[in-house]
Amino acid sequence: MEISGKTMTQDKEEFIKATINYSLDNGAPLDYYFYEPNPAFILNPPGTDLRELKILNGWSKVNEFSHDREGFELKPIDNSFDQFDDVDAVKKSFYPLIIKFVKMHTQAKRVEVFDHTIRKPMSEGLKYQTDIQRPIVQLAHSDYTSKSAPQRVRELFPIDADKLIRRRIAFFNVWKPLYRTVEEFPLAMCDETTLVEEDKLTMELKYNDRTGEIFVLRYSPTHRWYYFPKMKPDQALLLKTYESEPNHASSMIHSAFEDPSSPINAPTRESIEVRTMAFF
Repeated sequence: MEISGKTMTQDKEEFIKATINYSLDNGAPLDYYFYEPNPAFILNPPGTDLRELKILNGWSKVNEFSHDREGFELKPIDNSFDQFDDVDAVKKSFYPLIIKFVKMHTQAKRVEVFDHTIRKPMSEGLKYQTDIQRPIVQLAHSDYTSKSAPQRVRELFPIDADKLIRRRIAFFNVWKPLYRTVEEFPLAMCDETTLVEEDKLTMELKYNDRTGEIFVLRYSPTHRWYYFPKMKPDQALLLKTYESEPNHASSMIHSAFEDPSSPINAPTRESIEVRTMAFF
């Protein structure tokens, strides 16, 4: 049954068919460079396994999702802040709203915001992303691994790191539209209950001065993906990107994707994601 380019499953769940960029496991470390690598290097980029699959509309069960089970949930958020082009204002006035939001929905005792990214199309002629220009990411990935998350704690809190790491720690991204409804390149989330840890592949992020590590995803037909079409600026996704304790969702995989039902003249997607650490 077709509804405006969308389809209904037999159990009445609406979905679209779209492409998610998975990564192949060829036995070698995957990598991504934030600078022009040596031409002699043998590159092993991610996202080379493109799969068309069902992405389910999550609105019909929006109140059922849990960051501790599926790895994500959608909640209303204070939309009073509107100075996203002013970095200092974001840190001074928007970060406190995010801390309040994460505490409210996770019951964390302490929450620290450590950075944020504005996602917009890259300027013409800019090949590599910078701290200012960050393009939309069409790659199934999660931002941290069991190695890189504790390392991030040590980098940010070198004095208290050993004490903090002994507690339960979770990393959360808060993702929301900036000024208008999202009509192109929405965010899709892979339900953590439908994958196994072996599906996650580590990928090295190569910077001039350091090497980071994230997860990308190997394809499995068991994966179940969700999205929330036409998200508004007063709605935010809470995404679990790391969890130190077992029996909780951890390193939830997500990706932007090209929505085939988007209008041809859809306004450009502009969004913000704020990265936080929550201590319990």
